[in-house]
Amino acid sequence: MTATTTTRPARSRKAPPGSAITETDHAFDLARQLSLTGLAPLIGQVCTDASTARATYPGFLAGALQVEVDIRHERRRLRRIYDARLPRIKTLTEFDTTANPHVTAQTLALLASGSFIPASEPVVLLGDSGTGKSHLLIGACIAAAENGHRVRYVTCAQLANELAEAADDLHLSKTVARYGRFDLLAIDELGYVHLDQRAAELLFQILTEREERASIAIASNSPFSEWGKTFTDTRLAAAVIDRITYHAHIIETGTASYRLAATSKTTK
Repeated sequence: MTATTTTRPARSRKAPPGSAITETDHAFDLARQLSLTGLAPLIGQVCTDASTARATYPGFLAGALQVEVDIRHERRRLRRIYDARLPRIKTLTEFDTTANPHVTAQTLALLASGSFIPASEPVVLLGDSGTGKSHLLIGACIAAAENGHRVRYVTCAQLANELAEAADDLHLSKTVARYGRFDLLAIDELGYVHLDQRAAELLFQILTEREERASIAIASNSPFSEWGKTFTDTRLAAAVIDRITYHAHIIETGTASYRLAATSKTTK
């Protein structure tokens, strides 16, 4: 015969002899048993507010559940931002358009809405160092994460190194597939370092995996005419440009460095 075990349901906390458990304590225990971890520590305040407002039973229940929903939503939002692996927090609302007139309110609205993500459209940010490309890229990632999208930020050098290591460890296909599943892949600093033939070809696989299926955003300090230097092979560079400019939103951030201008002001 095979022994069987019976799982008993969890019980609420019992009051020790000579004391009484309050209704609030009971509600707290029930919330914990139901894994309402956002609501549980606030149940006392929720009950007090409902009593003060003379809420109906349905009103109290809806209010309590709304607290849990709001907290879970906030936790998921923070988790998505954390999972994006951003180097720092830069929001689009913090971008100073008066310091860089090349970046318009319409551009910020596009990046904030993330309408290019469900359309699987690329975004390309071109401009010299210090013109706000990384700020815009990070801000777009945060906005996308807050809108419920899975996002990953990576520099071009980091991605090339990761792909090379994956290839050496014989799990390149898994790594390429993983990068293909993000709703938005943001690649920063393309053009800052030259890629050897192998690294360029590995990066090309990522772009091919996402082509017209998932959105990609790239920031580069080099115009398209100079991408042959980054990819070392002009034909490969042309293929990359062809893939990331099809139906793309190309945003030029100019040549005047905001950081240099700000530093000049503080040193005068």
